[in-house]
Amino acid sequence: MMTHIPKILITGVNGQVGFELQRALAPLGSLLPISRSQLDLTDGASIVALLDDLKPDIIVNPAAYTAVDKAEADQETARAVNAVAPDLMAQWVEANGALLVHYSTDYVFDGNQAHAYIEEDDVHPQSVYGLTKQQGEVAIIKATKRHVILRTSWVFGAYGNNFLKTMLRLAAERDALSIVNDQIGSPTSASLIADVTAHIVRDYIAFGEEFIDECTGLFHLTASGESSWHEYAQYVVGLAEHLGVELKVKAKDIKGIPSSAYPTPAKRPMNSRLNTDKIKAVFDLHLPSWQEGVFHAIHMIRNNK
Repeated sequence: MMTHIPKILITGVNGQVGFELQRALAPLGSLLPISRSQLDLTDGASIVALLDDLKPDIIVNPAAYTAVDKAEADQETARAVNAVAPDLMAQWVEANGALLVHYSTDYVFDGNQAHAYIEEDDVHPQSVYGLTKQQGEVAIIKATKRHVILRTSWVFGAYGNNFLKTMLRLAAERDALSIVNDQIGSPTSASLIADVTAHIVRDYIAFGEEFIDECTGLFHLTASGESSWHEYAQYVVGLAEHLGVELKVKAKDIKGIPSSAYPTPAKRPMNSRLNTDKIKAVFDLHLPSWQEGVFHAIHMIRNNK
């Protein structure tokens, strides 16, 4: 158990998850929010210097190179941010007795199996983004046991850029929408990711080295339920209609199309479902449905206009 107020460093605070983490972690310690302008994650020396200067008890690292298609032509930068930077953080954590909470992705899998992926399933990334995120996982696990890696998928929220907000914008601007219907996953809100992170961090603060011995490792974290991108878009637009948002495209008129009709530079997993039994058991969690997160996000978006 910590006898002092812990210092919690949060990277990527201007991103979707980083924004929500500042809310969720605020009651648990003294926050050290770090944005991209304050720390260049491609500069390893700067990362180590910052950690040596601030000496955080906990590093929470949602910062990542997430431009999935752009990464195909920018592998060096993606690797620096997604693999090398987390490795340096993990090495620092090991040397200084801290904890690293890091986030990974469904893109580490090829998406070809029929059932939801468990943590122990073989990874086989099909894109540079997925490969560099997988390299980051491996580096952290090799460097220290003082880590919690949370793989998640299809992240959205009221803040930042994401599929949900894009659908609301396009449904208001366009006369028709066609959305991929053969990729399946679990839309997961940034607020849920942040709240679960807070639950985990609180346990670490309370139990210290006992937590390190019993609760660290790799976990899957998504909202409950599953959807295709097409079903997801229909739900978002239908809910917005119900709440009185003026849209040109109605939910029932959104057309489903196969992935082959919408080619992208980076290949996406067809099956992005992640089994969350492990995290629910270890941390005694109930994970709400993805629809609950969408409902909350749309209300937040409407109220902030």
